[in-house]
Amino acid sequence: MSDKNTLIVYHREGCHLCEQMVDALLTQQSKHQDIKFNIKIIDIDSDPELKEKYNVDVPVVMYQKEVIFYHFFDDEEFKRILKTMKYQTNYS
Repeated sequence: MSDKNTLIVYHREGCHLCEQMVDALLTQQSKHQDIKFNIKIIDIDSDPELKEKYNVDVPVVMYQKEVIFYHFFDDEEFKRILKTMKYQTNYS
């Protein structure tokens, strides 16, 4: 599977919003099995630069170097990203 279809979740341990975001993405992953995508979870506290950059913004979800969500899952934005993923899967 291509890195093109990878969502990166910047999170921190013990963050309830982060846990909710990961759960929402995992639900979407099982719901949309026709569009394969990876979820990569990165703990910002393991990297001083990430901690400084995202400290009060977690969870942050990125797709192809673009922030698509801060704090909460956005269904409309996720649908837009799914269309992009589907297009790239079909035409790459």
